Amino acid sequence: MSQYIPENMEEVAMQVAKRQVHGEQVTADEVIKQATFDILQALLDEALEGRYDEVHWSNDGEKLVITGPMGDKIGEVEPNGKSFVEEFKADSDALMDHFVRETARLVNGR
Repeated sequence: MSQYIPENMEEVAMQVAKRQVHGEQVTADEVIKQATFDILQALLDEALEGRYDEVHWSNDGEKLVITGPMGDKIGEVEPNGKSFVEEFKADSDALMDHFVRETARLVNGR
């Protein structure tokens, strides 16, 4: 994974502090929400050996929707609990495992 995508709460705290030093007002939840998006996109890019599918937030902002090159919906990923932010805070490794399984399901299901 990229060094710019936080994968645990320690890295989230470091990114929040770094961004606040540069005058950006950002919360840990905002960083986590972006990280979950970026992690899933990176896993898809790796599995497909390039950027073919795009990750988007659902209209309610609670699910991640994956679309193919023609804009067709490939599938969606839902959090195991209340939200991806809560899932990340509780166990970021488990969230990563969840995304790895979902990526395999989405890519191999074609």
